[in-house]
Amino acid sequence: MFNIPKKDAITFVLFAIVVLTMPIWLTPFGASYPALLQKFAIYALLAVGYNLLFGLTGYLSFGHAAFLGVGSYAAVWSFKLLSMNPVLALSFAILFSGIFALAIGYISLRRSGIYFSILTLAFAQMSYKLAYSVLSPITHGETGLQLTLQDPRAIDLMFIERGSSLPTSNLFGISMSGYSGFYFTAIILLIGFFIAQKITSSPFGMMLKGIKSNENRMNYTGFNTKPYMLTVFVISGIYAGVAGGLLSITDPLAGAERMQWTASGELVLMTILGGVGTLIGPVIGAWLIKYFENIFSAWNESVLHGFFAFLPDGFEDIVVTISSKFVGEGWHLTLGLMFVLVVVFLPGGIMEGARRIGTMFKNNKDKKTKQSSDSEKGEG
Repeated sequence: MFNIPKKDAITFVLFAIVVLTMPIWLTPFGASYPALLQKFAIYALLAVGYNLLFGLTGYLSFGHAAFLGVGSYAAVWSFKLLSMNPVLALSFAILFSGIFALAIGYISLRRSGIYFSILTLAFAQMSYKLAYSVLSPITHGETGLQLTLQDPRAIDLMFIERGSSLPTSNLFGISMSGYSGFYFTAIILLIGFFIAQKITSSPFGMMLKGIKSNENRMNYTGFNTKPYMLTVFVISGIYAGVAGGLLSITDPLAGAERMQWTASGELVLMTILGGVGTLIGPVIGAWLIKYFENIFSAWNESVLHGFFAFLPDGFEDIVVTISSKFVGEGWHLTLGLMFVLVVVFLPGGIMEGARRIGTMFKNNKDKKTKQSSDSEKGEG
């Protein structure tokens, strides 16, 4: 498939099936409504792009929320000035996030390790503060950038008249809300996943893995690692910009809160929780955190009483009282405990747990095969 290894082709096909059938298999979990499905696809794309930098090179960035915000602002300005076409909006998100990532990466990559992380964090916080104050004529500060009836929309108004209500983003008349919006974001996710596969298995990806293994040794041999690092930093920033653009396409507004350091921290958490350096792991981490944030956080004592109704009355009340501290507003506590357990017992994330289970089943199968073979030899 497009000149990729058979194993990667199978992985891509299975991943595509899982993504495209999300409205079906997420229904029992109460997570099949379009707005959440869109978030699943968008943040999965964001995590896949971040993993190209952190997973392949080991460079930990705390500034990717800045590119997410830039992509959002670029998309909304595209809507306001030119057209409600999502492809055009994504083009602007790619352009501006790429330029911004190039500027920040060029400076930040002069340092490595913790100094690189602090620099990216500083740039992200500066971007957040600028969006809230100095650049408020462009970003509209704390109120956020939104569509208005007076927006020029130069391209659209060449073909249609200005309406009496706010327009919505659409692709050839297909609205980017609801399930159509989800499938648009899902297709972008699949394209991004395929590109990440190609990068990971390419000679360029091998160079990045070499940098993660021992960058100093590569430098000592006369190999210049900076162009490779800058390239993957820009690519990763563009992924974040596209994710930000998709957030604005499915909900046409942009706010500075998307550039806060907490958004970058959440992205790091997604990647580590799922499995750094794996393609599927960050996606699982993103889905898990967004599920906790949107579904698990809505659980309350009445839901818990229904869940533990099979217990004796007195014991049920005790269990509900204790467990209620970990749901609703306390969902961060549950997520924190899960993160601690993963880091302590599964340093490779959820994907390491999956590999261990797979290895265990394989060993049991091999053991049974060997016993069967020995039994046949004994009978012979």
